[in-house]
Amino acid sequence: MKTTSRWYGIFLAGWLFAAFSVLTATAQVSADAQKRYKDAVRQVQSGDYERAKTALNPIIQRGGPLAPYANYYYALAAFRQQRYDEARLMVKQLLDRFPAWQKADDAHYLQAATYLETGNYEDGLAALQRIGNPALKTEGAKLEQYFVGRLTDLKQLKTLNRAYPDDRQVGLALIDLIQRSATDKDDLELSDRLTNRFGVPVASRPSGPVSATSPASAPGRPAPRPNRTKGYYNVAVMFPFRLDDFNADKRGRSNQYVYDLYNGIKLAKAKLQEEGITVNLFAYDVENDANKTLELVNSPGFAQTDLIFGPLYVEPNRIASAYANQNNMLLVNPIATSSELVASQPLSFLAQPSVSQQAQKAAEQARSLNNGRRAAIYYGSTRKDSLLALAYQAELKRLNIQVLDFRKMSGTAQALAGAMRFDGSGMLATTAPAASAATPPVQTPVTLSHVFLSSSNDEDGPRLLDALSRRRVSAPLIATAAAFDYYRNMMSTFTRRELYLLYPDYIDATREPVVAFQEQYLAKRNTIPSIYASEGYDMMLFFGRQMARNGIPFRSRVTVRTDPENDYILSGFDYTQSNENQVVPIVKYEGGRFVKIND
Repeated sequence: MKTTSRWYGIFLAGWLFAAFSVLTATAQVSADAQKRYKDAVRQVQSGDYERAKTALNPIIQRGGPLAPYANYYYALAAFRQQRYDEARLMVKQLLDRFPAWQKADDAHYLQAATYLETGNYEDGLAALQRIGNPALKTEGAKLEQYFVGRLTDLKQLKTLNRAYPDDRQVGLALIDLIQRSATDKDDLELSDRLTNRFGVPVASRPSGPVSATSPASAPGRPAPRPNRTKGYYNVAVMFPFRLDDFNADKRGRSNQYVYDLYNGIKLAKAKLQEEGITVNLFAYDVENDANKTLELVNSPGFAQTDLIFGPLYVEPNRIASAYANQNNMLLVNPIATSSELVASQPLSFLAQPSVSQQAQKAAEQARSLNNGRRAAIYYGSTRKDSLLALAYQAELKRLNIQVLDFRKMSGTAQALAGAMRFDGSGMLATTAPAASAATPPVQTPVTLSHVFLSSSNDEDGPRLLDALSRRRVSAPLIATAAAFDYYRNMMSTFTRRELYLLYPDYIDATREPVVAFQEQYLAKRNTIPSIYASEGYDMMLFFGRQMARNGIPFRSRVTVRTDPENDYILSGFDYTQSNENQVVPIVKYEGGRFVKIND
């Protein structure tokens, strides 16, 4: 009980110097008494409890304006020493001697804490009911929720319910315990009656306070929930739905991908239900507003969340990630590829492979070609293109592979070919000046191992292939899949040279789970599922199963494993090395279709 005791001390000492300043404004307290009282209270704050009690006792015995405050801090010091009986007697003395004390509610709170710490629940709840201050009453409800939620004795909880039939916290705790452990028909009927009155408990176990002096905690932070499995999980979907602008008849919404993600999540929810895993979805319309996000995560109901998808904007995501880590909740970034979102955030994950993961997998493919140690890198016009190109350049440098040309795609294929620093003859044009205007530039023999293209423009792939052909360069090309249009480009585009595509969104349309998903989605939504719908389906399926198998809360990445199931629409998940998904499919065109060539 030591952790909770320290927390009460922090909460109950908050008004210390405000009370003291009121007292010292009067002439009723001597300067010497003021000094001794102030020093004693500082000793309570610093943890020197025995000296504090020795100093406070004469002030209590002397009486006067300082006596009730000294009595209270004496009780608080005893409580922090875990001498709960002594603390309770001192609080009783305070309330008996000073029934009209202006801080009596604080005394009732401390009295309740002493009862609850020693398992005297009935007297503890009675003390909480005597609190009149609304703010302190709210804190009292949290205190009750914490202790009552820890009870595992069904008979004791039913006794409390009979003694306090209107107490919602007791009712919810009893409902939860019956649902988790009871099979008796009368108990189940009692659960139904209580549910009709108080509703359904949002979580099996309530959160509680944790010491601010503990290295892994913060003031007011809920206590860690016990690691366990349960029959239902609460999932918060924090997406920019933009409900104010929603029009059901409009198909071309700029945020259609958000609804596709959510529709995929809902379809996975139904799949999980078939597996006996109940997921409760709570959708929140979260735009790029940090204040609203902060307000949301601090709302009482949100504390019962087990898993968060989103938010999709940086600042709201930062707030939600910090909250999730503090409260042992898992947070999943659905579409982001930035490693920064999960750096130093042990419970935040990327559903998609990061830019650095993609660069690493592409470099592994390049090494497997065994074509030498020189490469050329080209990239498109978007920031995403240049970031991947830079990450790939860094990865090649780490592998001691020389980059002969690093260039942004621009102009026609002919112009691009003219700007290249090498050609198919195996010669590299250097920057050394020619001997005269009539002398051609100095050239150095080279062997180009491969070319890499990072582009989101589906015209850049064919254009680079054309430029390489003009320079008679036959080296293999590793490119992002988005650099090509598979419907518009001819088959020869993908077969005329050794071409490998980095394809995080690869879907093998011949697999039975994919066919079944597409048919089900089409029947339900009357449209073919987009890649976002598939991603939403996969991540809900994977993380829902992880919760059911490993229990909650999540302690670290090691509890989130790869999944042996092979019924995902894309290529699955792997978090064995980091919080970034390490699955990065690389495909090659074979037999009239794209085939994944890496594990």
